[in-house]
Amino acid sequence: MTKPSVRIALLGASLLALQGAAVSVPARADDLRDALDSAYQTNPSLQAARANQRATDEGVPIAKAPGLPSLSGQATYTEYLKQSSVSFIAPKRNLDVNAQLGVPIYSGGAVKNSVRAARTRVDAGQADLRGTESGVFSQVVAAYMDVILQQAIVGLNQSNVHVLKVNLQATSDRFEIGDLTRTDVAQSNSRLAVANAGLRGAEASLVAARETYLQVVGKPPKDLAPPPPLTGLPASPDDAVQIALDNNPDLAAARERSKAAGYDAKAAGAGRYPRISLFTQGDYSNYLGSLNIPGAGTVPGQTTAQAGVRATIPLFQGGLPAAQQRQAQAREGAALEQEIGVERQVIASVRSAFSSWRAANDVIKMNETAVSAAQLSLEGVRAENSVGNRTILDILNAEQELLNAQVQLVTARRNAYVAGFNLLAAMGKAEARDLGLDGGVLYDPRVNYDRVKDKIWDWDRDPAPAAKSTRTVDSPAQDATIPPDSVPARMEQGQDPMQGGK
Repeated sequence: MTKPSVRIALLGASLLALQGAAVSVPARADDLRDALDSAYQTNPSLQAARANQRATDEGVPIAKAPGLPSLSGQATYTEYLKQSSVSFIAPKRNLDVNAQLGVPIYSGGAVKNSVRAARTRVDAGQADLRGTESGVFSQVVAAYMDVILQQAIVGLNQSNVHVLKVNLQATSDRFEIGDLTRTDVAQSNSRLAVANAGLRGAEASLVAARETYLQVVGKPPKDLAPPPPLTGLPASPDDAVQIALDNNPDLAAARERSKAAGYDAKAAGAGRYPRISLFTQGDYSNYLGSLNIPGAGTVPGQTTAQAGVRATIPLFQGGLPAAQQRQAQAREGAALEQEIGVERQVIASVRSAFSSWRAANDVIKMNETAVSAAQLSLEGVRAENSVGNRTILDILNAEQELLNAQVQLVTARRNAYVAGFNLLAAMGKAEARDLGLDGGVLYDPRVNYDRVKDKIWDWDRDPAPAAKSTRTVDSPAQDATIPPDSVPARMEQGQDPMQGGK
């Protein structure tokens, strides 16, 4: 039978073994940039936003079309089944071919302002795309840090269970020799059961975090490395707000939509102005040998052509153009108010994110102090227990306090990093161009806009669309296995499991 003193010594030895295993296994990990690259290329929300922006680009050639020449043709074949009894000259059949060309000259500014509105909405859509990109990246960072956090919590709970198992065995041994009571054994056994329950809950949370990561990134997490330090964070909330007012994509989109609504109001009022266009028309008729004129014989086909200028002057339309313009002006007013609303929201979000980031960093310092104090307290309680000045319950309470402090510390580190990235996103500084992604050429929405803005051919089609995002249906269900690089061991060595090297 193992002596109680040996059992207590085994507890310390097991912790040292955990540390040794953690530092001896080489790390082979995915990093945050890999996750961001994967989401940038394969995330369905981002791919859908790009497709929607390509649809918005087509608004410009659609708005230009009414101001461009139009050409149409018509062919009609007619078979006269019954002739009029009073008609002496009537064909039996007729083939008529007609072609018309119209060239608009003046439309009261409707086309010009519609094109301006469409172009402005393209700019707004590109800003929205920036916002979607930033939002997806924020989801990736949160999912990435959640996996690391939950791995840390599982590791801490595993270590706690291991320690409590050693405690229970040591308590049982001391009970057998009469050094402790059955109450001490029951307390140790109860605390171990609670720890096992906590471990199972932590493992379930880890599985959920990994599934969320798979959903956002498109591939399972694999031994995630600590993220790099965040750069470009502001010194004060006022600095953050000023940067956001200049760069936030949501605010930029709202401003562009206000401008577009102004152009819409001008285009709506054009209905009361004259419209002028040039036109030409050619017509060819052939009676197909079915028309004979006495004394002249069979009448051949005949051709006519006309050209001219057409002016359409609206005199009274029942108040339609005025109502349309008032409606557009009301929508412009709504867009202006929405712009201010977005500005308020951006300012509030930036200030809140800044406060959360600063608070989380302060909480980190406090929890680091709490962890150090809890470790020192646990060592002291164990030492005092060895000489009979502390009970087993005191040791169990000290171990629980250390676990709580460690969990709060890793949670605070996760919260600080996510809050910092959210602050950058609210400032408009968390997009692909800011993060230096190296997964290939970055998507440029202006490339498609430049490609389609001047297209006028009616049969100029794009290939049938195909999904570009990856599916996760074939990915295996995630589990709660954590990598050998134990987070608790790194914490014992004073390392930050949430932060990469500086």
